[in-house]
Amino acid sequence: MSETIVITPDSSASEKLADTPYQRLGGEEGVRKLVDHFYDLMELEPRFADLRAMHPTHSDQTRDKLYLFLSGWLGGPDLYSARFGHPRLRMRHFPYAIGTKERDDWMACMVQTLNDVVLDPALRRKLHEAFAGTADWMRNKAESDNMPAGNVVHA
Repeated sequence: MSETIVITPDSSASEKLADTPYQRLGGEEGVRKLVDHFYDLMELEPRFADLRAMHPTHSDQTRDKLYLFLSGWLGGPDLYSARFGHPRLRMRHFPYAIGTKERDDWMACMVQTLNDVVLDPALRRKLHEAFAGTADWMRNKAESDNMPAGNVVHA
């Protein structure tokens, strides 16, 4: 699920190349704003305390890594791969038990972030769908919610 998402309206080929979510968010500044808002919510809102507890005490490095990843994922510069290699998103999250609750907490924080930061409703909807798919794919903890076996990490 680490593929780049490109959301474009019907237009000429050159316009489609220029109309990436990265650019529609405002480029570097817009992606930084999205990432900072996400982590600010996680740190400030009591309802995200469990989610925050899964992260390092200081979020600067985590913020930077999410920014680098999202930059490329949203159709901008592939900064994460240039610095760290292939994202291997799921593998990098294996040390953390991610089940339905963790997925839902992460998504609740991201949905609030999208609602607060992304003004374009069509872009917000597409990003919500893309984040939801990725968040669901990250689950690696078997639960009683009948999670498909393909999503469970077997040790």
